[in-house]
Amino acid sequence: MKKYLTLDVGGSAIKYALIQSDLNIIEKSSVPTPLDTLDNFVEAIGKLYDQYASQIDGIAISMPGIIDPDQGFSYTGGALRYIEKLETVKTLQKRCPIPITIGNDAKCAANAEIGFGNLQDIEDGAVVILGTGIGGCLIKNHQVHTGKHFSAGEFSFVKTNYHTSIGWDDAWSTRTGIKGLLERVQEELETDQKLTGIEIFEMANQGNEKVIAGINQFALEIATQIFNVHIIFDCEKVAIGGGISAQPLLIELIQKNLDLIFDHLGFEVHHPEIVPCLFRNDANLIGALYQHMKTYK
Repeated sequence: MKKYLTLDVGGSAIKYALIQSDLNIIEKSSVPTPLDTLDNFVEAIGKLYDQYASQIDGIAISMPGIIDPDQGFSYTGGALRYIEKLETVKTLQKRCPIPITIGNDAKCAANAEIGFGNLQDIEDGAVVILGTGIGGCLIKNHQVHTGKHFSAGEFSFVKTNYHTSIGWDDAWSTRTGIKGLLERVQEELETDQKLTGIEIFEMANQGNEKVIAGINQFALEIATQIFNVHIIFDCEKVAIGGGISAQPLLIELIQKNLDLIFDHLGFEVHHPEIVPCLFRNDANLIGALYQHMKTYK
């Protein structure tokens, strides 16, 4: 059975795993992401390649930025500015002479759901990743839709208030990232106390009505933007990812608010089903592998 080195490059760490083609994760760990130079980045990946070179058939990479996966080219690299306008695959292959693929992190998460997860049975849909910001991806004809310029589904940039159209204060990523959730709950509790996402959901699951109200407001704002995406794109399902997608209460409240929005339309429109992403913290790794296996059939 074939084995692959899969990498999830983030702003602070490169998560990596040795994964078989049947998705069995043999081992998994992480190393710090070099933030200074491209040479150090290439060498960090090169050392992982050296560790597994005799075992693997390829390297599959999830990374931030606007990426052309077919050409292996990074137009941007998120916080990793040294990746901008880079022939990333060719650069890495000089150090790691093996088949390599790269893909945008949110689009890799969607690939995981298309290939092996909760979106295997759809043609058209979307993935929304709730983290510090909002990751996103559109799925068209059972494939990740990259767009002509490889930036389709960049939900972070969606504006939520036409009165303040300049800056990030009204961007979807600001309103409904994790920071937005904490702010909604603090408003309901009328406190400046700093709570974590874990603490919030523990309080909600114990029946704290004010906390539930704050989460519900957060869910309503997510549902509103999912409604807008659906009206444009006609989704069969929308998968919610990120750490808090593991909370059944959040999925339930997003679906409830989305159904209420549709109910007030006054005419019949398909209601997309809201589902959690299956792979959660491993989604980028699994999705990068799926993309790699499709590329090198």
